[in-house]
Amino acid sequence: MKRAIPGLLLWLAACVGGGALVGVLTAGGDSAWYQRLEKPGWNPPGWVFGPVWTTLYAAMAVAAWRVWRQGGWGRHRVALTAFVVQLLLNFAWSFIFFGAQQVGWALVEIVGLWAAIVATIWLFRGVDRPAAWLLVPYLAWVTFATALNTAIYRLQ
Repeated sequence: MKRAIPGLLLWLAACVGGGALVGVLTAGGDSAWYQRLEKPGWNPPGWVFGPVWTTLYAAMAVAAWRVWRQGGWGRHRVALTAFVVQLLLNFAWSFIFFGAQQVGWALVEIVGLWAAIVATIWLFRGVDRPAAWLLVPYLAWVTFATALNTAIYRLQ
């Protein structure tokens, strides 16, 4: 058990810490640009995003850790690489949407992110079913975020 804790902390740092850093670097929903954007009436209040993403990033970290514990990079290179790819796509979306203020390109990117999450769930399923299930709320949220990105794009 003692050996497992550093691995979990590493995955938490990558997911939760990485997500927090991206949020700080891109100013997220706090930016004046985002505040001025026309958004649909079903856009959640800004305070919702922080707790939701923190919870999702923590679940993602636990999922990756569970797969990693089943044999590490040597045994599950494809599944863990898919996870890292989707995580990087997740981070990239914030830079495209908030940083570059490119709503259309962010929409294209989030569709790729969605597909990468589906692939990761499928690959994790073959290694550790609970790890795959831990990613399902994330997929649901990104599905919602894709609909929101689409609506914002259409309103511009």
